[in-house]
Amino acid sequence: MRVSRRGKIIFFLTFGVVLAAIAVAVGFGWIILNWRQEIRVFLGIIFFGAIATGLILNTSFLVREIRRNEQHDSFINAVTHELKTPIASIRLHLQTLERQQMHMDDAQRRDFYHLMLEDTDRLMSTVEKVLKAGQAAAKGQTVSVDFAQLVEDCVESARTSHHLQPSALRYQSSLNGSDSEVNGDPEDLRTAVSNILDNAVKYSGNHVDVSVQLALEEQKRLVLRVQDRGVGIPRSELKTIFKRFYRVPRAFSQVRGTGLGLFLVRTIAKRHGGRVLAESAGEGKGATVILELPRRVS
Repeated sequence: MRVSRRGKIIFFLTFGVVLAAIAVAVGFGWIILNWRQEIRVFLGIIFFGAIATGLILNTSFLVREIRRNEQHDSFINAVTHELKTPIASIRLHLQTLERQQMHMDDAQRRDFYHLMLEDTDRLMSTVEKVLKAGQAAAKGQTVSVDFAQLVEDCVESARTSHHLQPSALRYQSSLNGSDSEVNGDPEDLRTAVSNILDNAVKYSGNHVDVSVQLALEEQKRLVLRVQDRGVGIPRSELKTIFKRFYRVPRAFSQVRGTGLGLFLVRTIAKRHGGRVLAESAGEGKGATVILELPRRVS
């Protein structure tokens, strides 16, 4: 299906370019033949220019719509998998508990309950991402937030959910008190930081080595840097990865997700007057996601 759509994109792009080239060639030919008649030449330039512009815009629109539909389909497939997998797992564990209840000891039951709780958390995480993406334009409450403490809490939560040692996910910050305060919605900021951390861990592969640093720059903004040593990002994709539903199929084909995490990060950052960007030396060379927020001034 993806190959077919790429073929359609190439076809429409080539077709549009050829038509535009023909229109330009005919237009110049007509102008050369009628170059002494100024009014005809002027009208001809406008007419053929409008045709060429229309063809280019139409082709660009068709290509953009095909790509958007492809992203929507990928998103639906990803969300379906992210919802179906934990539900199937929970159902299987419940069926096993029901059939073998008399033959299980307490330790086995606790293991099953623990696995079902993990699947439930995964299911809730997916649902929350989809809901937050749908509410991306809505503004939440604005209060003073200790961003350093919030990041530390998110790091601890990520270590627990991904079963990581402190050395695998390290946090460094010398900020405290008023130095690390920002104005914003604490739940939105928690969502943004958690999504960055989850991405860094997921795309690290089997060996997780993530460094989290928070610093104050120019006494004006807080800068959070999350660096991993994972699959990396192609330089041509560094800006595109923050679009809704976008995923890099070549490098991230083995990683499941909805394509909403970094989109939410960018939306939340803009809403709080900040920005987010990514840096990477290329595929296989790790990546750094940088979140900047304006510091709260008393």
